[in-house]
Amino acid sequence: MGLELRQQLKLSQQLVMTPQLQQAIKLLQLSRLELLDTVQQELMENPLLEEGQASDLGNEIQALEVHEPVQEISKDRDEILTRELTRNADWEDYLGEFSSSGKQMQMRESEVPEDGVSFEARLSSKPSLEGHLFWQVRLSDFSEKQKQVSEIIIGCLSPAGYLQSTAEEIAAMAHTTPEEVEVILRRIQRFDPVGVAARTPQECLLVQLDVYEHNDPILRALVSEHLEDLEKRRYKPLARKFKITLDQLKEYLEVLQTLEPLPGASYSSTEPYYVSPDAYVYKFNDEFVIMLNEEGMPKLQLNSMYMDSLQGCNSSDKEYMQEKMRSAVWLMKSLYQRQRTLYKVLDSILRFQRDFFEEGVTHLKPLILKDVADDISMHESTVSRITTNKYVATPHGVFELKFFFNSALDLDDGSQVGSESVKALIKQLISDESSKRPLSDERIAEILKEKLQVNIARRTVAKYRSALGIESSSKRKQIF
Repeated sequence: MGLELRQQLKLSQQLVMTPQLQQAIKLLQLSRLELLDTVQQELMENPLLEEGQASDLGNEIQALEVHEPVQEISKDRDEILTRELTRNADWEDYLGEFSSSGKQMQMRESEVPEDGVSFEARLSSKPSLEGHLFWQVRLSDFSEKQKQVSEIIIGCLSPAGYLQSTAEEIAAMAHTTPEEVEVILRRIQRFDPVGVAARTPQECLLVQLDVYEHNDPILRALVSEHLEDLEKRRYKPLARKFKITLDQLKEYLEVLQTLEPLPGASYSSTEPYYVSPDAYVYKFNDEFVIMLNEEGMPKLQLNSMYMDSLQGCNSSDKEYMQEKMRSAVWLMKSLYQRQRTLYKVLDSILRFQRDFFEEGVTHLKPLILKDVADDISMHESTVSRITTNKYVATPHGVFELKFFFNSALDLDDGSQVGSESVKALIKQLISDESSKRPLSDERIAEILKEKLQVNIARRTVAKYRSALGIESSSKRKQIF
């Protein structure tokens, strides 16, 4: 068969990711704070977008406001009316029937709890460990050369406050001797927090014992030689070695517990992550009401000045302004679709997990993305995006939407229970256990089997316990 070039017609379907579609998908997966930043950025870049005041337009206008982008600007009466409706569209109207006002039950503002964070708390910042130490160096009677060495030492500290370089390395960087570095290092170790710039946990705790004048030789020996034994709770061999009773050893442990093994931990530079719920779920008259969080969200509208000036523009300017107008209208439509999808997903979760909203975490049912997707006739990927980095405030606390999706464990009666419910039960059992006789993983599995008919293996209990950050029974045991 010979090779030849040939033209051929072929029909095919394919999904083209237009910039508008990419923007709509991006808005779905943004958290609320990220969405606010994105909207503010669009307000700065698009001259036809502006932040307006709250509108009095009713829900009957919803169908016209952003569903059909205006393609051409003319003086035709119908198109002018559509333009005015679009310009006056505000964020509150985007919710339409998906806001709590669409329900027959209403909640007065006085009945909505105030759970916000104070303005001062949002702006306050903690001092860094380096800044705190530099401040103390400047207040000390160090020479200029010693200050330079001190700055190098402070620059070599880990976030926990431990020195990560040797005296020889610091001496080479400061062009001095290791002996001089050791002298300055001992002074810095007695700064606040005491024990900072130590090289080992033993050195850190011994410095604190010196400063706080704990000179008992047994106490110092426990720190310098037996930290590992204390960590593994080998109390009886230690009591025999030092010829003391367990009560006396307990007194030594109480002193050690007043010390700080991580002196820099309280000066962590990591900023706290504040969660702003995307929605609130309140119980009102034996029913649950979903209220989307609108706080701080700009009420978008088209800029009337630019809209009015379009009639006198030349063709190139008019084309630019029409493109910006289409972009603005598409953004408003995408925001509307995002809130609409969020409401529908929350409403579906509320129906599936009603027992959770009534009783708490122990009544969480198995749920997967496909269940919600089928319920609201959407694709699983859409549900996955809209539940990413989204939080809801419930009567039982603030939870990420992903929290409501969990795997299933079988019960003896053939029904199923959610894995998060089992985790909550394991946490409750451990919190109620005796500190001197903690429950083993195997015993927890037996209790779940006997009392709750939950079929779960010991390995699964250990996995859930580790996920909850709970230590094994041997480390939870208290002998005193």
